[in-house]
Amino acid sequence: MACEFKFVRTVEFSETDMAGIVHFSNYAKYLEAAEHRFFRSIGYSIVAAPDGPRVGWPRVHVGFDFKKPLRFEDEIEIHLLVARLRSKSITYQFRIRKLNGDTPELAATGEMTVVCVSFTDRRSMKACTIPEDIAAKLEVAPANLLED
Repeated sequence: MACEFKFVRTVEFSETDMAGIVHFSNYAKYLEAAEHRFFRSIGYSIVAAPDGPRVGWPRVHVGFDFKKPLRFEDEIEIHLLVARLRSKSITYQFRIRKLNGDTPELAATGEMTVVCVSFTDRRSMKACTIPEDIAAKLEVAPANLLED
């Protein structure tokens, strides 16, 4: 069962603002990229497969706390942890660390809650139980990782 996922990437110039730091809106993209990679790591896609359950994962809460600015060409690690797992929702905790120096520096923390929904038609969705095959591959991260 999976409770965490990490990946490393480099900050692109297009992600920075006039002050030369990463624009706050890009942090949501980093979180989403980690979530998508996490799902792939357990054998699924965030987008419903034609032969799988027709579910989606809309965001119902996203929040950040910024500690240090990120800049163009910084190497960063995005660390996703499953903080809460309920029958219809997943709450992820994120840490974004700057890896440029000898010691990683915490640049930002975040949290995102997604709800599993089924599509009743092209425009409607309804909260539903997370499919058993997906839920069986997820677990809440140990408390010591969540407190770190």
